[in-house]
Amino acid sequence: MSETRRKLTTIFCADVQDYTRLMGADEEGTLATLKRCREAMGHLIESHGGRVVNTWGDGLIADFPSVVEAVRAAVDTQNELAGFNAGRPSDGRMLFRIGINLGDVIVEGDDIYGDGVNIAARLQTSAAPGGIVISSTVYDQVRNKVAVGFEFLGPLVVKNVEEGVPSYAVRIGGGSEEAAPAERPAARPQPVAAAAVDAARPVPGKRRLFAVLGVIAAVLIGINLLSWQGVFWARFPVLVLAVVAALIWNRGQTWFDRKAAAFAIVALGIIGINLFTWEGRFWAVWPMLGLAAAAGLRWSLRR
Repeated sequence: MSETRRKLTTIFCADVQDYTRLMGADEEGTLATLKRCREAMGHLIESHGGRVVNTWGDGLIADFPSVVEAVRAAVDTQNELAGFNAGRPSDGRMLFRIGINLGDVIVEGDDIYGDGVNIAARLQTSAAPGGIVISSTVYDQVRNKVAVGFEFLGPLVVKNVEEGVPSYAVRIGGGSEEAAPAERPAARPQPVAAAAVDAARPVPGKRRLFAVLGVIAAVLIGINLLSWQGVFWARFPVLVLAVVAALIWNRGQTWFDRKAAAFAIVALGIIGINLFTWEGRFWAVWPMLGLAAAAGLRWSLRR
């Protein structure tokens, strides 16, 4: 009992919609997808200062010292998973529901217990597939601090809690005419992709954008060649377009840590400039060192 204590924390609870159906259709594929999604979610939780407390079956519980960072982590998670699911068939998409509550919990070792956790779990079951539901205690802290919309859902009945818990659905894309989570069909993933369009564009949209950037690059090279005066000046704008395309791709990818990948892309751009203006000196080592120092400082401040 000496290890038992209480604390006020933000509880983040997530699970997979229709997990039993997905397992029945393809056990090994579903487990591999679940592992990949959990790894991405875990990285985002840690990057926002949170801690994964426990995982079971298809569920996950995390806690955060900051309410704002908990909601940002949830939004980033749903945005990233929306990009991941955009290229999958509709009956094979893995859609998570997330509930967030700010409450007093019992801490025993690495685990947390109590009504604060139960309320977060109840909020999670009320969320739409690919959606987020928060309690009023969370809403009061984040309503003017996170660039999302909110929809009041009314009080939710929670076991062992006498009064209903006022709750809000988070509108990730700030969309207007969406149905309340309880009214949306469970097998309809389109609202998730639409809500995430601002932060993680679906694959078709990215392809169109990459095609536009490719056409611009080709036109610049063509102009350079047709007006050739001994200088290949098009290499610089083409390099800029390549860096922009890589940064856009990085926003939706789930294979690497996005912040580390962004640093690497910028570093490669600087190296490209150095090589294109080569005068016998590798000066790019200094800005690369600065980027590495900034990344290391940011990482250390997160710990």
